[in-house]
Amino acid sequence: MSKKTILCVEDEELQLQLRKVLFESAGFTTRLARDGSEALEMLEKNGVDAVVLDYRLAGSDGLVLAEAIKKKRPSVPIVVLSGSTSEPEESLGVVDCWFQKAQIEPEELIACVKGLVERATA
Repeated sequence: MSKKTILCVEDEELQLQLRKVLFESAGFTTRLARDGSEALEMLEKNGVDAVVLDYRLAGSDGLVLAEAIKKKRPSVPIVVLSGSTSEPEESLGVVDCWFQKAQIEPEELIACVKGLVERATA
């Protein structure tokens, strides 16, 4: 089976690089975007198997980006990482998994993404 590709969207460079290391150590190819427009451009140019994005992005809202991604690629799973303690109601049906950054363990994030990718590509 070929490597699956994850698109990580995060405006904090350190967090973005940490996610790259995390997903690549779990066997994924990782593409990086620092904002919503870069993420959508990357989605157009490259096939991705899942998107992991920050809820609060500089200049845009993660849910607005998630909706735009789902319009372009409805089958691509989206995982949102947030500083908020609760998932907003408007994310239902758009976001496949929602995690509070302070509460998520790296193993949980990897397991969630692997499960979503397996279901989406089965």
